[in-house]
Amino acid sequence: MLNAKARPRILLAGGGTGGHLYPALALAEAVRRRCPDAVIVFVGARRGIEARVLPASGWPHRLLPFEPLRRSRVWENWCLLPAAVRVWRGLRALFAELRPHLVVGTGGYASGPAVAYGRLRGIPTAIQEQNSYPGLTTRLLARWVDQVHLAFPEAHAHLRPGRRTEVHVLGNPIRPPDFALDPEDARRAFGLGPGPVVLVIGGSQGARAINVALIDALAQVRAGRLPPLPAGWQILWATGPAHFDAVQAALREHGIAAVRALPYIDAMPHALRIAALAVSRAGAMALAELCAWGIPMILIPYPYAAGQHQDHNARALETAGAACVLPESELDGARLWTAIVDLANDDVRRHAMAEAARARGRPDAADRIVETLWRLLPADVRSCTAPGDTHGGFAASA
Repeated sequence: MLNAKARPRILLAGGGTGGHLYPALALAEAVRRRCPDAVIVFVGARRGIEARVLPASGWPHRLLPFEPLRRSRVWENWCLLPAAVRVWRGLRALFAELRPHLVVGTGGYASGPAVAYGRLRGIPTAIQEQNSYPGLTTRLLARWVDQVHLAFPEAHAHLRPGRRTEVHVLGNPIRPPDFALDPEDARRAFGLGPGPVVLVIGGSQGARAINVALIDALAQVRAGRLPPLPAGWQILWATGPAHFDAVQAALREHGIAAVRALPYIDAMPHALRIAALAVSRAGAMALAELCAWGIPMILIPYPYAAGQHQDHNARALETAGAACVLPESELDGARLWTAIVDLANDDVRRHAMAEAARARGRPDAADRIVETLWRLLPADVRSCTAPGDTHGGFAASA
């Protein structure tokens, strides 16, 4: 049972993928900064990334049998009905135990039912949408919730909010950049020299198409068919764990120096601190970090993302002058390398792109979103006291 003491009780619903879970984690940290006494509980899917991340994070949580809508294999959606019955029972028990003052959804198939249940119970609700083209959950619920928080202003045109729905464009919630990090220490940690760095990232699992194109480009540079990078430039390359051995073998075969390949970059703030240029997919959270750090981008959107949202994200930043876009259908070693070398050789253009990225960055988005959400809480729990039992007696379970 919950402690009787009045304090904010907030349910964060989101997951399935990291792009929907990590914004919720950033919001939870922002809530804790504002009110250490708040009770924060996550609800997510047993089959999502949250089933691995939340237990390790220490945040109270409840995992339910949410199922995704299978758009390309519609015949498999038969399982949605029995899952919905179990989910509804699980939500009923969760809401009875937590008695939340506010429900916030961060997208994905784990958030829609929880936000809808909260709305039906008369509890204040809000959605945070990461992408420039809103996901299905946001499009369906925008007219019913109290607040919608957008990362991209372009998303507003695709929504039909209710008459009383507040729409705010405050950015994606991320950990703010730490410009106090010493770039020389970061370079040494990655085994790099003092020159500018091209950061190549393809998501937590890497991007095979980007890896193949870059290996081909480096082989052509070694053979003299493509020009080298300007003197002193280096490449820091997160290949993805599954692709690392193949990339390392190719680098050894071609005798390529000035490239540091890693399966995964754990210390991403250090990598962002030294990046003069980034080659990346166009997931919303990666772009939020790149913009906050003011890094010019070459974006290669993942072509199979739901609703083509990565393409929409990339085009929005291209229009803003912060990125150039190279569709995967046009990707090869020569095109990718030409884009990298052209920008490496053009300080003026790179500086202008960095300024445009910075202008779209919202490093304080998490705190600003929480400040706006706070208005939805009952007046008697908006003020905070000293930290107490921040789990509020809530027991996590799967």
